[in-house]
Amino acid sequence: MISVDSAIVRARRGSQLSTLLNFALIAVIILIPFAVNQFRLPIDPIIALSVVGAIWVVLLLRSLRGSRLVADSPSLIASGQYDTAEQRIDTALRSFSIFRAVKLLGLHHLAALRHAQNRWPDVVKLCRALLAQKRVANQGIARSTQLMLADSLLELDDMPGVASSLSHLYTQRLSLGEALSLMLAQLDYESRLGAWDNMMRGANTKATLAELMPTNKSARAQALLALAARRTGRNDWESWLRRRVELLVDPQELCVRRPILTELWLA
Repeated sequence: MISVDSAIVRARRGSQLSTLLNFALIAVIILIPFAVNQFRLPIDPIIALSVVGAIWVVLLLRSLRGSRLVADSPSLIASGQYDTAEQRIDTALRSFSIFRAVKLLGLHHLAALRHAQNRWPDVVKLCRALLAQKRVANQGIARSTQLMLADSLLELDDMPGVASSLSHLYTQRLSLGEALSLMLAQLDYESRLGAWDNMMRGANTKATLAELMPTNKSARAQALLALAARRTGRNDWESWLRRRVELLVDPQELCVRRPILTELWLA
């Protein structure tokens, strides 16, 4: 199993090395014609630039292998092939690449793998390491990283950390899938705080959006809304939402992960 700390160190070193190497190649390309003319070196600039170009092509071809390994990881995680996904991520993090994004994506996919394995402390450490990178903060993976971080902090009952992650997400322009994940995280967070009235605001819209989620997430969102309806005296909403949940999943399985929902099925 990949050590989270060693993966973070490896990714940082790989990113720094690729940045330095790219700058060095650009500097060499710029300086060769100047150096030949200034110091009258017995070197043909065209040949020298061709050699540098050939080196860059060789490094590019080596880097593409790591890119392919990283690109395959999400589908392997989604299909439950965790061991294969981990091997590919480990190989991608260990291999050389002139693309800095390959190392960062490798860390992101490792966080997704640990999230699928319910290894919440590892996810938190990986996500925070990613979000500390300026390059990640300006890219789309920052939003999915924040969502994974918020969900993992919920599992660890770190409410201040969840609040910080959610506040960052509300300043971003989200895709539909990201907005749905944010809604579920917000419902989960508010249920921990007992903010039942806030949960019931726009309940009809939230229940409709929950239908667009994957089955398990949809059931959890609607169960949380049913609990909020119960706590606010909306018995009609509670009964309706509870029946919808029962059509999707076994309530006992849902209550294992969220014991607070047990009171919906106590009778």
